Parts: sequence; C-alpha cells; structure tokens
Amino acid sequence: MGLIARTLESRGIPTLSLSCARSITEAVKPPRAVFLDFPLGRTAGPPGDRPLQRRILLDALAALETMTRPGAIQDLPHPWPGGNAWKAEPKPRPRQAAAPKDERTARLDQPQYQTQEDQQAAAAGACRGCVFPPENL
Repeated sequence: MGLIARTLESRGIPTLSLSCARSITEAVKPPRAVFLDFPLGRTAGPPGDRPLQRRILLDALAALETMTRPGAIQDLPHPWPGGNAWKAEPKPRPRQAAAPKDERTARLDQPQYQTQEDQQAAAAGACRGCVFPPENL
C-alpha cells in the first residue's frame, strides 16, 4: 500500500496508512502512517467495538492534518482491549496442502475395455457408450 500511497501523494492527494505491523510499515515507507499495537487484521480494533473504531478513525484523521515529515509513523495511544494476551497466543502455522493423488487411469494408445463383451460390442459398432467408432481408432 505504501507504493500506492506514494503515487497518490505525487498527484497531490494526501494519504495516511493505518498499520499493525511496524517493521513492514518502516520497510515500505508510506508518506505517513499511524501505528496501533493490535493483532494483524484488526487495525481499527475488535469487530463491533464502534466507540474504539471511531476514536481510532478520528485520531488518524487528526494525525493526517499534523504530520508533515515524509515517512513519519505516529503511534496511536489506544491499547488492545483485554491487554496484551493476544501476543502470547500461538500463531497459526501455514497449512501445507498435500499433493493431490493422481487416481486417473493411465492413458494408452489402444482403447481399453472393462469387459470382453464391451470390446466385442465396440468392434461390432454396437457399443452405445463408445465415443469413437472402432473404424476411427
């Protein structure tokens, strides 16, 4: 998002990034950002906590008006509700998908039949399930 913010800023549109990942924000260097020490994906606070979300939004807009140094990151003073217990929670491990097992029948140059009757019906042109008549094989 920092690249997009810099492009918008170069066209005269002020931007402000909200971040929960300080190290990433520092590396990306958006024109200006506010940082909240919250779990990833919860930058505006817990779902449904409208009063806190409103305070964060108002503080972020106020920061947009006062931040003048390019690349500045301002810490917002809001603690995560319930304290820092979320930092001790185990992080989910990325799931490694098992390679799909290939259960298809091997492809052969010659037609394959389940029974001898099927083979005889195909040879006689009487096989209703055959896609290709024997003379075309």
